[in-house]
Amino acid sequence: MKINKIKINSYGKLKNKEIYFKNNLNIIYGKNESGKSTLLKFILNIFYGTSKNKKGKDISDFEKYKPWDAEEFSGKLSYELDNKNKYEIFREFNKKNPIIFNEKGEEITKEFNIDKNKGSEFFYEQTQITEEMFLATSVAMQQEVKIGRDTQNILIQKISNLLGTGEDTISYKKAVEKINKKQLEEIGTERSREKPINIIRKNIEKNKEKINEFKKYENIKYEIEQEKNKIKNKLEKNIIKNNLLKEIKKIKEKNNLENEKIKIKEKIILENNEKIEKIKNDLEINNQKYKEKNDDNGGLDGKYERNKLSNKIKIGLLLLGIINVLWILFIPHVIQNIIARFAILITLPIYLIITILQKNKLKNKIKNIEKNKKIELEKINSEKNNLENEKKILEKNSKELNEEINKLKIENNFIYNLEKQKIINNYLKNIKEDEINNLFISEKINDEINLIENEISNDKLEINKLELKKDNIDPQLENLSNLEEELFSLEEQYNNLQKNNDSIELTKKLLEKAYEKMKNSVSPIFTEKLSNNIAKITKGKYTNIYFSDDQGLTVELENGNYVPAERLSIGTIDQLYLSLRLAMLDQVSEEKVSIILDEAFAYYDSERLKNILMYLTTEFKNRQIIILTCTNREKDILKQLKINYNYVEL
Repeated sequence: MKINKIKINSYGKLKNKEIYFKNNLNIIYGKNESGKSTLLKFILNIFYGTSKNKKGKDISDFEKYKPWDAEEFSGKLSYELDNKNKYEIFREFNKKNPIIFNEKGEEITKEFNIDKNKGSEFFYEQTQITEEMFLATSVAMQQEVKIGRDTQNILIQKISNLLGTGEDTISYKKAVEKINKKQLEEIGTERSREKPINIIRKNIEKNKEKINEFKKYENIKYEIEQEKNKIKNKLEKNIIKNNLLKEIKKIKEKNNLENEKIKIKEKIILENNEKIEKIKNDLEINNQKYKEKNDDNGGLDGKYERNKLSNKIKIGLLLLGIINVLWILFIPHVIQNIIARFAILITLPIYLIITILQKNKLKNKIKNIEKNKKIELEKINSEKNNLENEKKILEKNSKELNEEINKLKIENNFIYNLEKQKIINNYLKNIKEDEINNLFISEKINDEINLIENEISNDKLEINKLELKKDNIDPQLENLSNLEEELFSLEEQYNNLQKNNDSIELTKKLLEKAYEKMKNSVSPIFTEKLSNNIAKITKGKYTNIYFSDDQGLTVELENGNYVPAERLSIGTIDQLYLSLRLAMLDQVSEEKVSIILDEAFAYYDSERLKNILMYLTTEFKNRQIIILTCTNREKDILKQLKINYNYVEL
């Protein structure tokens, strides 16, 4: 696939712009803020549409690139697939779907699937590449490849994740650890204590022991049972309903309490945000104080004063020297007074001593001013560091609270629905599901509990009259019945937990199977390509790269030793990451999509830049390469290497 032409009517800062591309290497030159990144966004939005969703950013792409001074918000892109089919895409970015034409100018928009959320999926159908995968392989956005030393381990982890799972944001080990933690906390194991499944198992054993104790009271007289059967049936229904109401009340109160805890944490986050804003204002004031103090020289220009004093010394020395020479050479016979002659001659050293003292005085004065200035600047810097540290702590606290709130909401909702379903399951044999659901949404549960408890009391009073005829048999049997119901509930809970545990175990097995398949099939391909790529880019300095669960990513040095990848320089790690992205190209699509690099080499030294340009133009002859840059380094190196390229200046 190659892009032939772009016509931008109006998009962001770009207006009435036509750009022609060639098959292989294209250099798009423009100064900073000239619209290079805007051009890249235009290409992406032509293919995948412009989202009005902020996606965690302060402003959406739609709002960012919609021109405020023109109604026009559109453009067209012409491209050709590997099968030589040519297409033109015209898109009005205010609309979800583009208009698609073939090389004959015929509209063929309806030939492609239209997703109700994403719009036309023409480019995905042609290349099988999603926007996310396009950005992860073919496109390197500005500042995406280069990272700082303090975050190089994150990049190493992303490379390891890609080799292990095929996704740079997914770690197999962390996924398994989270599943195991969830399994332990919500279910438990045979060895764990005070976990749900262990507690229920203990309760079941205790319950069975009690049931065995009450079994001897099962021989109930038939006649007495008949007399009280009618009232008892009513009583049992009321007891079950009353228990249901109390359980509903309990979980609703519990859920409300947890929601109150969440509100408290949200209030803390709000307070933290207010403090952060105040700290930001204080930092601005601090920066202004630092600038003012740094510019302040105490009213004294040291360089000027030193030059002024130096000139005075030179002039004085010159005059004194001339006078003394003239005095000695030309008129020594006139003046006979030896003391007078000595006074004239001694003026020179006296003048030198005076000037040296003045110079030292000026030097000490400047030194004191600079010393006081340094102390003040260090004090301001210290205040700034304290403010920034406090801001980081507050931001970290807010982030942790946010994560905790999200986790609590999910857990509360999960627990509430789980307990609700358990209650429904427990009482479904006695009460209809619709009636139970109505009780859950009822606002008068307390009134219903009071009413039904009054009925229970009356029923029990009637039953007690009959039970006087018994020899304390029925109370024991009633306990037996309650225990059996409780046992049923416990066993049902235990079975549910066991089913959940079986599901988790199955998930872990499937995850392990998928992981092994990735390691044994896709990962070796990526590793081999990555090794080949980095060997070419570094001119054989690094030749082999290996990945394992135990050691992670390791690199073979020129001397044959293996070292962890994180010990490499940041520039080399950047090359690794870019190499891996390029190594994935053939895996994500059979279509030879264009490689687009926006300021990807901004921090490369000249040697690395030369190597990567040679590598790209040699290894990707069958792909179109578009490099957006604000320097002439690429252009100069390509001329030096005598490599043909298409040059476009924005």
